[in-house]
Amino acid sequence: MLDRYLGRPFVAGRTLQEQLHERLVEAVLDGAHPPHQPLPATRELARILGMSRNTVSLVYERLTADGYLTPVPRRGHFINEQYVRQQLNVRLGFRPDALFGGPAEADPWSARLRVRPSLQRNIAKPTNWAEYPYPFIYGQVSLDRVSIARWRDCVRLAGSSQHAAAWASDLIDADDPLLLAQIVSRILPQRGLRAEPDQLLVTVGTQNALYLLATLLSGPGTVFGVENPGYVDARNIAEATGATLRPLPVDANGLLLSQALEGCDLIYLTASHQSPTSVTLSLQRRLGLVEWLRGRDALLIEDDYEHELNFVGPQHAAVKSFDTSGRIAYLGSLSKSLFPGLRLGFVVAPPALVRELRALRRLMYRHPSALDQRAMALFLAGGHFDAHIRRLRDRLSRKWSVMLRELDRLLPDCRLAQTTGGSALWLRLPKRRDGSAPDAWDLQRAAARRGVLIEPGDIHFAEDPPPSDYVRLGFAAIAEERIAPGLALLREALDEVLG
Repeated sequence: MLDRYLGRPFVAGRTLQEQLHERLVEAVLDGAHPPHQPLPATRELARILGMSRNTVSLVYERLTADGYLTPVPRRGHFINEQYVRQQLNVRLGFRPDALFGGPAEADPWSARLRVRPSLQRNIAKPTNWAEYPYPFIYGQVSLDRVSIARWRDCVRLAGSSQHAAAWASDLIDADDPLLLAQIVSRILPQRGLRAEPDQLLVTVGTQNALYLLATLLSGPGTVFGVENPGYVDARNIAEATGATLRPLPVDANGLLLSQALEGCDLIYLTASHQSPTSVTLSLQRRLGLVEWLRGRDALLIEDDYEHELNFVGPQHAAVKSFDTSGRIAYLGSLSKSLFPGLRLGFVVAPPALVRELRALRRLMYRHPSALDQRAMALFLAGGHFDAHIRRLRDRLSRKWSVMLRELDRLLPDCRLAQTTGGSALWLRLPKRRDGSAPDAWDLQRAAARRGVLIEPGDIHFAEDPPPSDYVRLGFAAIAEERIAPGLALLREALDEVLG
């Protein structure tokens, strides 16, 4: 009866011990083996599965320690019948629909939805992006094996008895004090910022921080200024609160200090590397924006997007570092440049606002994983984050140089937004011979047929219909040696689209 579980081939990339353990647990929980019959002996199961006897023995020992198996001298290992009786799976001996007359409602939920986020325009990225030979995709990274090893070490240390008390209990609405201390001493000074722990809140990524702020500060009647082109989910979050959107123009130096700012109650800004163009807000405009805020009843949310990834000149101080009026809330990420799937970020804001953010966060999910917080604190304290950023900056600066060189050589007719860093480039496609603008989605499909993945830029614009001839090319996930051949194939695809 175990053939159904053990007969499947074991997969590469995971240890045999791990996979055998999972399959035997599954068999126990499914009641697939009679409790009165012993499991195959370790030697026999090892022979059948083609693995070492020691591997099977270690699995049996762990299952015994966890209460799944009971060893009986000279008879073997048996499924713990008491455990099987205690399992929580509920097996209904009847069909619920037989108890209640009449047909069930088709969908009692949809008619009561107050908002429908699924109807918003969102970035769509293929889940199989890694299968493309030339993935010019933004938001994904190439794995740094050194950082993976260091992170694994920190997770193990965080999980030890030495640190377990810091995360095993419910923190309720608090954050790990060690992580807060590391953010204050290691992260903020690199951005020209100072803060006390009561000015900090840890979040499940920067986007979660933005959602919390928008929930507290935005609603019907709020004029919410967003860059245009800009971060799609910032626009969607603002719309979800019922706010009135105000598109704010962007040029080669970032957000324009234009008349469009007048009347805004709340402004969302990506200053370090503007999303999606990757241009950097100039120092003159940073100072001008802070001065503008001082004379108006407006608040600014600064999302310090890819702060670390500057390849030309010194790092830029955050806009908030110049703020003396307390009108800027600062959002930072601890994971985007490290492991995007980790989802850890933070907010720096006045204590009164942080108190409300903390109370709202408690209603939503109490606090981010305390284990992840402690592991990140250890990662920062050990200098591993700084070392990772140095390696990442070196690697991406080389790719950035190759991208600029090859774009100039292969796609000189595209208009490129000049940047000093980041992990993506923003292009405007050339006109067709008849003067019409090409559709970036046509280019996306033509490129995909050649194994090249690109991102059309229309989604980043607030207009309806949006411009159709912009493309974002990410270069963090693609191997450096694949950039030139990938752009050569993109040239072929563009020639096909232009006709």
